Amino acid sequence: MLFFSISTITACTFSTSTENVQSVWAFKDFVKLDAVNPILLPDTSYTFDCPIQNASVQWQSKNVLNPTAFIKEGKIFLVYRAQDSAMTSRLGLAISEDGIHFKKQPTPIFYPAKDSFFKYEWKGGVEDPRIVCMPDSGYLLTYTAYDGKTARLCFATTFDLIHWEKRGPVLKSPKYINSWSKSGAMVVEKIGDKMVAKKIDGKYWMYFGDTDLFLAYSFDLIHWEPLENSENKKMVSVLQPRAGYFDSRLVEPGPYALYTEKGIVLIYNSSNAANNNDPAQPIFTYAAGQALFDKERPYKLIDRVPHFFIHPDKPYELKEEVNNVCFVEGLVYFKQKWMLYYGTADTKIALAIAKP
Repeated sequence: MLFFSISTITACTFSTSTENVQSVWAFKDFVKLDAVNPILLPDTSYTFDCPIQNASVQWQSKNVLNPTAFIKEGKIFLVYRAQDSAMTSRLGLAISEDGIHFKKQPTPIFYPAKDSFFKYEWKGGVEDPRIVCMPDSGYLLTYTAYDGKTARLCFATTFDLIHWEKRGPVLKSPKYINSWSKSGAMVVEKIGDKMVAKKIDGKYWMYFGDTDLFLAYSFDLIHWEPLENSENKKMVSVLQPRAGYFDSRLVEPGPYALYTEKGIVLIYNSSNAANNNDPAQPIFTYAAGQALFDKERPYKLIDRVPHFFIHPDKPYELKEEVNNVCFVEGLVYFKQKWMLYYGTADTKIALAIAKP
């Protein structure tokens, strides 16, 4: 178990950004593709033989949302959350040669089954994927398993996107196994067009959480431990909501956290509180911000952009399953552009593009 002192935690907790200049490390100028958005919609024509219900279900009839993305064989692979009419979530796959027009695969690639993880995944399902490359080969997927009561951050590995090994909850210890946890964003390094899990100080790192943000670490990508304080034995909070800002209610990881020479860039989702908030935004609006952590000490916050860089302002983002939502999870560098995929109002998927 890795521990840190109170003094270290205090430094992390009260790190803030300056507001007089736009941070040079942050992603900038994402433009929504209004001509084609939303790029992915629910569809009642897709069916799947559910191994739990022993029945055919329209697995993406209700919503498609919150995708992760990666590049394989020169194409963009989009792994997205899909909900049926009962609001059970499964993960689908869509593939594109241009990053805009996608062909959905007919059945989900990852879903609850009659296995040892059924108790965590049914009936809510498997939600909000994030996928990165492992250093040797294959992929690591983090996802949220929801049993209808408790969300648990889980992970799985695959070499072909067909055969998966479910690894179970990230936080396996009796202390945390029944705690609410979700949204695991790995620290990665861009190598060519791949985002590869990055070791720092001999360990892999993962940001997670959906109120405050916390850290987990691993020596082998399989066995994970939360970063705890040595005195109170509680998990270290490395990013918190800010009163008076767009992120006053909660913070939650977006895609992977990108290791750069300036530091670790974390795009995060956030929500605007009912009070002590950003009065310019409706309450509970989901918008995305950015934070920078020290590249040698992933728990040390060194800068934070004061304004959101994407927020709901389109009809399909303002009113649907959940109103006023842009929720970002997919980011790839494709044909000299950063392409950002995000869920809109928890119902559809859209795209924004930025040049380097």
